[in-house]
Amino acid sequence: MIVSNVSLSGCADFNSALCAGAGEGHLGGGSYRTTLTPTGNLVVAVCLGFIGTFGLINNLLVLVLFCRYKMLRSPINLLLMNISISDLLVCVLGTPFSFAASTQGRWLIGERGCVWYGFANSLCGIVSLISLAVLSYERYSTMMAPTEADFSNYRKISLGIIMSWAYSLIWTLPPLFGWSHYGPEGPGTTCSVDWTAKTANNISYIICLFIFCLIVPFLVIVFCYGKLLSAIRQVSGINASVSRKREQRVLFMVVIMVMCYLICWLPYGIMALLATFGPPGLVTPEASIIPSVLAKTSTVINPVIYVFMNKQFYRCFQALLQCEAPRRGSSIKSSSKVPTKAMRGVAGTGPRRTNEFLFMVASLGQPAATVPQLELSCEPTIDITKAPSSDNKPVVVSLVAHRDG
Repeated sequence: MIVSNVSLSGCADFNSALCAGAGEGHLGGGSYRTTLTPTGNLVVAVCLGFIGTFGLINNLLVLVLFCRYKMLRSPINLLLMNISISDLLVCVLGTPFSFAASTQGRWLIGERGCVWYGFANSLCGIVSLISLAVLSYERYSTMMAPTEADFSNYRKISLGIIMSWAYSLIWTLPPLFGWSHYGPEGPGTTCSVDWTAKTANNISYIICLFIFCLIVPFLVIVFCYGKLLSAIRQVSGINASVSRKREQRVLFMVVIMVMCYLICWLPYGIMALLATFGPPGLVTPEASIIPSVLAKTSTVINPVIYVFMNKQFYRCFQALLQCEAPRRGSSIKSSSKVPTKAMRGVAGTGPRRTNEFLFMVASLGQPAATVPQLELSCEPTIDITKAPSSDNKPVVVSLVAHRDG
């Protein structure tokens, strides 16, 4: 997580209380005043209170739905749970302390608490970013090589979750051992990585953090969802109206995801680069609090975009409110093991008449895909070679459309 920090080199720019505590090396047992006005602290406190409250409620609700309804416990939904857990930890381990500091106008839990705050929030923030990238790759790989859900899918997703936490630890532990450091940020109501120190040690860490924890996940997300949209366009010749509607819905989702990612996290990157390579004092403490607050809004936005815009989760949410079993949508769950070239072959048939072909629509990882009303006789067929057994593996369902005449 990349946010601004108050360094001792810029001590003259801040009030004497802050500089005295930092210069003695113990913010600590005591506390220090912020550089914001009482009105500024109030505005920040209101924003953090809103973010903390709704972030906590949204992510707790996601976890309740996941635990309450077995139909949600699919491999890809485990990634959504990982995102919700990391966002929930930010709401529990970070936001309350910065909220309290803003209401009191001073940091309250000392130097060690500042280091812990910076580490914990950086760790959970990067886990959320990497999980979004893993989620986009999983949707892309599922679309390109769809397979039936089995234990290997769960193992692959579990490895992705473990990788997201390990990758985050790789980049958040170094400041604890001397490669940069954690300290008070901006006006003094939060703590994070120091990105104002003009040393080779600190600059090298900020550059690596910017590239590997912000740019790389963003490129993975854009590439994977771009490929997904391209695949949807390939099958648009089967039923133009249905495919166009689905393509527009997927495009809308992708645009929203990318825009929210940029709104929440790009200001961090810009402010970090300005503070690292710009002249001293270019990034003021008052301005540096803005990207910090924007980044925390991701804890509220992520559950809405990735969960409550998911029809399956939304049906379960309605059922939870109405205290009844979730209603089934008019859809067929399809996880047929269809080669990618078969899908491409369908898109490339053009007007040529064929006796039968497979119809497959790529979606954003949602297990239920609406069956389009083709002008052909379309019948769902069940592969009896994959009948239910004691291990409860799902029956493979495919759609085979026969052209009349």
